Amino acid sequence: MVDETFDAVGEALCCAAAIRLGGAVQVLTERSGLLDHYIPIMAGVESITAFLDGQELDDDLLGSAFAESWSLGARYPTGLAGRAFVNDWSSLVFGTVGLTKAKQQNFGAAQALDFASQAAAAWPSAARIGSFDSMARFELACQQEAEDRLRKNGLPVLWKLAEVSSKQYRQAAEQLIG
Repeated sequence: MVDETFDAVGEALCCAAAIRLGGAVQVLTERSGLLDHYIPIMAGVESITAFLDGQELDDDLLGSAFAESWSLGARYPTGLAGRAFVNDWSSLVFGTVGLTKAKQQNFGAAQALDFASQAAAAWPSAARIGSFDSMARFELACQQEAEDRLRKNGLPVLWKLAEVSSKQYRQAAEQLIG
């Protein structure tokens, strides 16, 4: 049972960020041979989004996501571009999963979202996404739009927005690795 300290809005925004940046992480983990570690992490994030949409939380998926997000950044090869990005994304997911379990909550959604901003700031090359000249500016705009859309239009619109942004992150990662 989730207690009253659970912040569904913050949790939803963290999930949206994990989905959004996960587009790039998927590409980077495919390249580095770590896709089998990425998949259970995203399954855990999807379990949280389903939970926020009113479904049962899958503790097994959550446990796997928690464990894999704890170690993915350390497993990512040091010499490959994107290591800091993957590491910060992993911290975002680790924090997001922790937020879902109110008893394990030792920080808030704002701190978890900071990892999304740090990941974008750590992007290893110049990136142009739409009218944005950097990944950090793009991520800040995504976070602001996500919060606005969530408050005005609810979760279904937030998830669609996260998927669109995920594709933009994925394209940036594909350009990065050539």
